[in-house]
Amino acid sequence: MKCFFPYLRHVFILLFAMLPAMGLAADIDRFLGTYSGTAEFLYEGKNEHRDMSATIEPTKKGFSLTWTSVTYKSDGRKKEKTYTIEFVPSDRANIYGSAMKNNVFGKAVPLNPLAGEPYVWARIEDDTFTVFSLFINEAGDYEMQEYHRTLAEGGLDLVFRRSAHHLPEKEIKAFLKRVE
Repeated sequence: MKCFFPYLRHVFILLFAMLPAMGLAADIDRFLGTYSGTAEFLYEGKNEHRDMSATIEPTKKGFSLTWTSVTYKSDGRKKEKTYTIEFVPSDRANIYGSAMKNNVFGKAVPLNPLAGEPYVWARIEDDTFTVFSLFINEAGDYEMQEYHRTLAEGGLDLVFRRSAHHLPEKEIKAFLKRVE
């Protein structure tokens, strides 16, 4: 029996090391997939149209989110933006840090908001997967963006909010249909 205990200790250490990853898989699995949709909204007195898509995929250490927004201008031009961010579990349940650059030790870490880069994190709460982005401008004011993606029949309900100078500036709502 004495020889068995050292092995048992290793099994428990391995099991506890895997718990955060096992919890992550259970939370994010419900959101994995590719989604696409269209939003029509009023901004600064003008009707705007935007195509949107998002893909949420597992990675070795967490998950990645890629989203694209295509804005159509009144003069016929279109503006397309695509972003991809990897997220890894934090020490807090259901909160994930962005892994957007590597530090000097090669560890993926968030960007630095005091250097004018966005600070991004994610949260899963019930049926809503939210990504927050904080940007600090040259004057020291901040802009906050929130992307709330809530599970709905056939896809995700998206609510995007942007606030600056402590006031709401924009809100866009759309349904993103699951395509994969």
